[in-house]
Amino acid sequence: MAIDKSMSVLIVDDYKTMLRIIRNLLKQIDFCNVDEASDGAEALARLRAGRFGLVISDWNMAPMSGLDLLQAVRADAQLGALPFIMITAESKTENVVAAKQAGVSNYIVKPFNAETLREKIEMVLDHG
Repeated sequence: MAIDKSMSVLIVDDYKTMLRIIRNLLKQIDFCNVDEASDGAEALARLRAGRFGLVISDWNMAPMSGLDLLQAVRADAQLGALPFIMITAESKTENVVAAKQAGVSNYIVKPFNAETLREKIEMVLDHG
């Protein structure tokens, strides 16, 4: 199945530099339809207002963490099936378990490159 590179991707991070990095990595792998949010609450509002094919969110944000956002997305009837990739600086087992229990599609540990991002997106969208 070919992946639709024109789909809308929402990237969520409270660190502007990281948003820019992720946007640039996505552009390198031909995803150019990218929107961004700087916290979980803003992300949720954008997701409810628009049509997105994928969410890539940082874990560590305040006041609403990536895990909180993931749980809110999975609990929302309209958004529940949305592919969701979590980015984390920690590969601690309890984080991975918590994310899996909350229904994360996949996760990426920082630092990462365009190739890693492409592989994770393909895994999520091909098997979604």
